[in-house]
Amino acid sequence: MMLKVDGLTKIFGGLKAVDNASLEVGEGRIVALIGPNGAGKTTLFSCIAGFQPLNAGRVVFQGEDITGRPVHEIARKGMVRTFQITQPFAKLTVHENIAVGAYQKFYDRSQAWEHARRVAEQVGMGAQLDQPAADLTVAGRKRLELARTLATKPKLLLLDEVMAGLNPSEIIEIIEIIRKIRASGVTVLLIEHVMQAVMSLSEHIYVLSYGKIIAHGAPREVVNNPAVIEAYLGRGAAGQVTEEASHA
Repeated sequence: MMLKVDGLTKIFGGLKAVDNASLEVGEGRIVALIGPNGAGKTTLFSCIAGFQPLNAGRVVFQGEDITGRPVHEIARKGMVRTFQITQPFAKLTVHENIAVGAYQKFYDRSQAWEHARRVAEQVGMGAQLDQPAADLTVAGRKRLELARTLATKPKLLLLDEVMAGLNPSEIIEIIEIIRKIRASGVTVLLIEHVMQAVMSLSEHIYVLSYGKIIAHGAPREVVNNPAVIEAYLGRGAAGQVTEEASHA
């Protein structure tokens, strides 16, 4: 098992942002975490990756309890995350931005530089290596965020709404990139509101609502679950989502 989260709880003041949440991600799989805005998805990610301390529960990565470990130590072990709001080093080029991640694994400059170039090709940015990060479009910044995390040679990638703000053709391109990332041996846990992508990519879905996991299972089971439809998709939406996914 790549990742096992048991009874994770995170409290802010009097608010239980995450309430006794448990999930598992098998090695080599793509697993999705969905739910309405404010459900606690990003908070759960932050706790798993070490950015927030837990109030209860534990996080086990590749059989090792990493609960409470610092972010940099978790990242070195091979778990890294992207962020909803991308913040590249604006004054650096695309190549330099990706190389920052590469230096976590490669101490030699020429090796880090070459690894960064290969990662840029992997996410479709090979022609933009010399472009300043400040000049990138929304889609370009999303790809760069992906590339910076990939440059650390992760075993598990936590993707937080990497498709938000993209147009349909850009979404299709990112879906293909994520498939290639998984094919290269990287396990993926993703938060996503684009249901076309969730249905097309994921093998298992967890649904979070008001901090609690209310359902999980195969994609088509989950989108037809009455509790999920009520909490997230809205009445009549499940059929539409299934139909959209069949055309993806």
